[in-house]
Amino acid sequence: MNSRYFRRLTSLIGVVLFALALWVLYHELRGHQPRDIAKYIQELPRASLLSALGITCLNYMVMTYYDVLALRYLRHELSYRKIAFASFIGYAFSNNMGFGLLAGGSVRYYLYSAWGLSAVEVTSVVTFCTISLWLGFMAVAGTVFLFEPMAIPTALHFPFLSVRVLGLVFVAVVTGCLIFSVLKKKPFEFRNWKFRLPSAGMLCAQLALASMDWLLAAGILYVMLPSLSGLSFVKYLGIYLLAQTAGLVSQVPGGLGVFETIFLLLLSNTIARPEILAALLLYRALYYLFPLLLAVLFLGVRELSLRRESLRPLGQILGDWGSAVIPRALAFATLLAGALLLFSGAIPSVPSRIKWLRHFVPIPLLELSHFMASLVGAALLLVARGLQRRLNGAYLFTVFLLGLGITFSLLKGFDYEEALILTVILGAIFSCRHSFYRKSSLFTVRFDSRWIATVVIVLICTVWLGFFSYRHVEYSGDLWWRFTLFGNAPRFLRATVGVFCFFLLVSIAKLIRPAPHHPSATRQEEIERVEEIVHRQRRTSANLAFLGDKRFFFNAKENAFIMYNIAGRSWITMGDPNGPAEEWPELVFEFSDTSDHLGGWPVFYEVGQKHLDVYLDVGLGLVKLGEEARVPLATFALEGSKRKGFRYTRNKLAREGCTFEVLPPGNFLPLLPELQQVSDAWLAEKATSEKGFSLGFFKPEYLKRFSTGIVRQKGKILAFVTIWEGAENEEISCDLMRHLPKAPHGVMDYMFLELLLWSKQQGYRWFNLGMTPLAGLGDHSLAPLWDRLGTFIFRHGEHFYNFQGVRHYKEKFDPVWEPKYLAFPGRIALPRILLNLASLISGGLKGVVAR
Repeated sequence: MNSRYFRRLTSLIGVVLFALALWVLYHELRGHQPRDIAKYIQELPRASLLSALGITCLNYMVMTYYDVLALRYLRHELSYRKIAFASFIGYAFSNNMGFGLLAGGSVRYYLYSAWGLSAVEVTSVVTFCTISLWLGFMAVAGTVFLFEPMAIPTALHFPFLSVRVLGLVFVAVVTGCLIFSVLKKKPFEFRNWKFRLPSAGMLCAQLALASMDWLLAAGILYVMLPSLSGLSFVKYLGIYLLAQTAGLVSQVPGGLGVFETIFLLLLSNTIARPEILAALLLYRALYYLFPLLLAVLFLGVRELSLRRESLRPLGQILGDWGSAVIPRALAFATLLAGALLLFSGAIPSVPSRIKWLRHFVPIPLLELSHFMASLVGAALLLVARGLQRRLNGAYLFTVFLLGLGITFSLLKGFDYEEALILTVILGAIFSCRHSFYRKSSLFTVRFDSRWIATVVIVLICTVWLGFFSYRHVEYSGDLWWRFTLFGNAPRFLRATVGVFCFFLLVSIAKLIRPAPHHPSATRQEEIERVEEIVHRQRRTSANLAFLGDKRFFFNAKENAFIMYNIAGRSWITMGDPNGPAEEWPELVFEFSDTSDHLGGWPVFYEVGQKHLDVYLDVGLGLVKLGEEARVPLATFALEGSKRKGFRYTRNKLAREGCTFEVLPPGNFLPLLPELQQVSDAWLAEKATSEKGFSLGFFKPEYLKRFSTGIVRQKGKILAFVTIWEGAENEEISCDLMRHLPKAPHGVMDYMFLELLLWSKQQGYRWFNLGMTPLAGLGDHSLAPLWDRLGTFIFRHGEHFYNFQGVRHYKEKFDPVWEPKYLAFPGRIALPRILLNLASLISGGLKGVVAR
């Protein structure tokens, strides 16, 4: 299935499940009023609330040891302080955003990569934690379901009526894993591919830790339920685990609504419904929102810590990752702020506060504040998307809206708790100004299906809260125009209509906005602009822009561009953007938005490690393609025993009459026929055709732009190489290399050596030998499937490409290896993307299957 439509389908299913859950809750709570729920919350013993808070803190501390075990398994040393910080931030956001531990993967990447872990190792940590979590779940749930099986009401439409069979399956899986870890001492081996299972001791530690995690999480809610209900913890635990399973499967963020519905249906015969719902609301606040607010506070503290010498250690911990994580975190916090204002507008205000407020605020101002607070909440839902996309306009608008929200919260009902939460979020956002640097218009922000689904869920929940709160009110035409001090229901109706009108206007504006232009053929004026930019680039790969097989995507200032081409649905770029680095993020965002809007997949091929956060911010995944070899010319020399082979090759070819010279750009034109013969002979001998896109090919218009290195023997050209020279003498490299099949053995080594020595003499700092595909990929048991497959091909794919031979050849020059990545949308699309990429490089599918 198309990944784009798959995302839309899953988003739609989540909205439908959430709406059904609210419908069930509405009917289950008939006959009850919101004041019944509020009464239980007010009467809850302080000891129960403090116990729940203490268990929450203990639970989050226990969760940090998932990462401790994972790093111990990977044999990577890291202080507990750093591990605990990364783990807490990751769980604070993943618990609220859904998708379990995986949602915290990007947070972990930014933190752990700054502390020395590779992208593969971070992925392994997330995988280890996910496996541990579900092993613990199966251990606890399997035991409970076996010894305390519950009857499933038919109203839930579960595929089973008793959980005993499910318990048997869970226990069998856990027992099998334990037995296997004891019996299988050696790693699995398939040729050179090894898969190391955790030891029995490690697996027992995983089970114990994850079981404790689930028991503590369940205990938070249990201590807030009525103590006189007679509900045993074991029976309650089975209900809790079943409800959590339904919430996770639904893919609704945090299982919101689905978790509560299951709980209410299974416990309503034992505990009064308002008391259950009150305990669930408190559980949401303590287990989900309280840690999230702490995480948001940490983001604000980060900025202050970087400015205060006395807090320098804390700033050092946070400084490596904050600029990448901040936009997502604050966008989600802003989304919650908008939801809070909408929910607050849908429920009655506290009567005692309204009575007190009437002495200071006239009724017209109170009515206007209530209406405007809901509109501000609706606007925050939309502006939050702009924060996620790093728009500076969204930052300014968010600060303004939060300020209004704080004011209206106090004026409409003196909701100081709500105003305090908004103030915390405003303070965190205000201190992170530098993270929002994009200058795009706020009205150009594209809303994907998941964000739209989230907004729809918030609106559905708002309407549900309003109608549930005022279910006793008789609705009539006169109600709309009733303006009284305690007219909560009319205020809710007017605010709801206002909010929906606001979203309707925004939707119409989006529909009538001009669509982005489809890509057109490259024009001569674009080539001239590209030429100016390329000549200022220090990295030489920018010269691939002159091949004539690419299109160009410019930024608004036209001082930076992306070179790309389209194959199938893949909009594939060649390398990172070209131009000033500060222009890259905006350019990547715009390119991704344009390709996605036109039904394409934005794919960034051979991007470097330094700016991976730019691609992660867009929401792309990463796989490592290989490693690029760069020789530091300052230390390159032919002296010493290690270079004995180089000296022998050079002297041997010199004795045989070979010479090397570098011709300036354009000076090779008289030699073009002879160079063409060398190229044709090389292609015929290799039984291959010209490649393109990421490799140069024999094209006079392209070759005349560059210097050319030539090896002659007694006047006859044996070999030649196209030379790319970067700006400021930073880097030099070679592109097109060809030689006659009957040239003396070692002629290519001779040409490389002479070119390296010439480059050093010209004052260049680096010589780029190009990328070695599939080199340096992870090969341990938790490495991603792509890395393990790539490593296998690297070792055993000599029939298709001499992977190891290329690596060993480049190693002779003592290069510095730098990883190169592919940034792409969605793992499901990866096979098609790779096929499109291969087709683009090989000049079509025929070139892919040919050698």
